[in-house]
Amino acid sequence: MFRFASNTRVLDPTTAPYAAFILRLSLGVVLLAHSLYLKLFVFTLPGTAQYFESIGLPAALAYLVFFAEAIGGLALITGYRTRLVSLSLIPILLGATWAHSGNGWVFSSQGGGWEFPLFLVAMAVVQVLLGDGALSLSADRPEDHEVGAAQL
Repeated sequence: MFRFASNTRVLDPTTAPYAAFILRLSLGVVLLAHSLYLKLFVFTLPGTAQYFESIGLPAALAYLVFFAEAIGGLALITGYRTRLVSLSLIPILLGATWAHSGNGWVFSSQGGGWEFPLFLVAMAVVQVLLGDGALSLSADRPEDHEVGAAQL
């Protein structure tokens, strides 16, 4: 059985804020790119709304998801209220996982599988746990900035 020694640090306080920053920036860029590029230019918002209807969701939800992904992506990139934003995006990412569940596991499958949306869920959960990290707008808010804090 593997055990940490009682004095072993799990997080290095000098590098953990930068790890949280890299995660935050990566998740934010993916969400922003996904909302702007795919939903505006590839599928278009009306096309996305039509897809939502085809899988039994209200068309208006497509517009809400677009704005949540775009605004959430920007908030994550800038480090604004990272925990709250990440927590708010989890239901949307779980919905994306559900929407792709019929296409199989691998995201390269036709229609996209559910591995990538589920990975984004995991990223968002870890971001909730870590907080802003380095280089964030919320750096003056200790409850958002400290890695490992349990507050939103």
